[in-house]
Amino acid sequence: MKFDIPRNRILPVTTANLVVDPAPHPYEVAHREAIEANWALEKAEKPALFNGEVMFFSSIRWADGRLDARCHTIRFATFMHWRRSRRDPTAEHLYAHAMPVSSDGALVAIRMAPHTANGGRVYFAAGSFDPHDIRDGRLDIASNMAREVGEETGLDLNAARAEGACHGWSGDGGTVLVRRYFLDRSADEIAEDIRRHIAADPDPEIDAAIVIRDAGDLPDGLMPHMVPLVEWHFGG
Repeated sequence: MKFDIPRNRILPVTTANLVVDPAPHPYEVAHREAIEANWALEKAEKPALFNGEVMFFSSIRWADGRLDARCHTIRFATFMHWRRSRRDPTAEHLYAHAMPVSSDGALVAIRMAPHTANGGRVYFAAGSFDPHDIRDGRLDIASNMAREVGEETGLDLNAARAEGACHGWSGDGGTVLVRRYFLDRSADEIAEDIRRHIAADPDPEIDAAIVIRDAGDLPDGLMPHMVPLVEWHFGG
C-alpha cells in the first residue's frame, strides 16, 4: 500500500524519514487541466492566494514508531484541487504542528485570516512543507515548525523546551505530525505577544490567538483534526 498508516488514533513517531523525490507528483501530471480550471475559481473567490511551491506526498507508511514517506514539489494550485475531493489513491497530505503549551498548561492556537485558504479556521500555527524545509534530500520537521510559528505568531520555538519526540494522527484530511513546545509564560501573556505581532505585520496570515484551556474548551472554527489532538494532550 502507498498509504499504510493507522487512522484515527495517536501514534508515537520515534523516527521520521520524509524523502524528497525530484520527479513530478503523479497527481499533478494526471490532472493538469482540471487543476488550472479549479485555480481560476479559487483565485476568483480569494484573490490573495499565492500559487507557490509546497510538498505533496505519494507514499506514507508507519510501523513500530517509524514513519517513512515520499514527497514531491507541486504548485499550491494542485493541493487546492486535491483537497476538494481527497479521493485519489496516488496522493495524500502530510503536515506538521508545533503545539505551544503555556506555563499554566493551556494550548495556544490561532485563527486564520479571512483572505487565506483556511480563513476563519482554528488550529496550531502551521503551514505545508515547502522547498525551504529540504535538508540533504529530506524534509526537516523542526525547521518547518519553527519557521511557520515564527512567521505567523512571532513566537521563537528555539527558546522553548521541546518534547523529545513527535506523535502522529492520520485521518481523511491527511496526516499531521505534532510536537509539544513548552513555553515559560502564561497563555494570556503568549496571546498578547501574538496580538502585538499581528498588529505589527502589514499582511498577517492570522487574525487572532486562541487559547484552549481544557478538552471541553473547543472554539468555533476548530479544524476536525484538532479535536483528537486536544483530547490527547489534556488526557495526559
